[in-house]
Amino acid sequence: MLSTVKDRKEKIISAAIKNGFVSIIEMADKLGVCEATVRRDIQAIATDGVLEVAHGGAFLAKNSDYSFISKSLRNAEAKKTIAELAAEMVKDGDQIFLDSGTTCFEMTKYLRAKKSVSIILNSVRTAAELNSPGLNVLMLGGKYRPDRLDCIGPIAYQTLDRLRGYTAFLGTDGMSRDFGFTSVDVESASIFGLAVKNCKQAILLADSSKFDKPSLYKTTSIRSISTVITEKKPNADWCKFFDKNNIKLVYPE
Repeated sequence: MLSTVKDRKEKIISAAIKNGFVSIIEMADKLGVCEATVRRDIQAIATDGVLEVAHGGAFLAKNSDYSFISKSLRNAEAKKTIAELAAEMVKDGDQIFLDSGTTCFEMTKYLRAKKSVSIILNSVRTAAELNSPGLNVLMLGGKYRPDRLDCIGPIAYQTLDRLRGYTAFLGTDGMSRDFGFTSVDVESASIFGLAVKNCKQAILLADSSKFDKPSLYKTTSIRSISTVITEKKPNADWCKFFDKNNIKLVYPE
């Protein structure tokens, strides 16, 4: 069985989440690779703080943000493509909002070279990646969630409600034409919905796996979005929907 590093890491993390422990011997057999390969993959994942290496394998690390790491491995190449296209829309001197998801996080590597850009965040993780003299980072504050490395609650909401004139970049856990774009987390859905309400324009970053797969909590209607960036051209029904609602569609040509 041929497998990429990304695929192997995602399966290793999934096994650790399910069982609490992942065995090198069992994963090597399951993935069709040698034990040394699995051992290297586990070491790399442990460096990110998701696993704790043990004899014969690894345990799921206590208080690890494995949800974010696992999500970042899914459709990783698509997210990188989308993030690069999104960052190209940010010009020197702009004011932007970034959500706390994995696709917006991918934008950070492209934003560091920008000049005089103000970035509104509720993610401590994303803020740590934007340590550049050309950037002005504004944290919303509020209740800190150590498992997600973000801030939520009334203080974050009130701070965001006092801000205007920015472009909002947001990811999604899933979306549909009738329900809108969504989140698995109600607190994030509330903050990101407000970001869309108050911004001058909202840009949705969504890889193809998110289409027609809404999650539990609605963030806002897709009709509130001005632009959708994805990694490939959607199907005809979605293209027709975007065109009908004057939503610009961006994908690699």
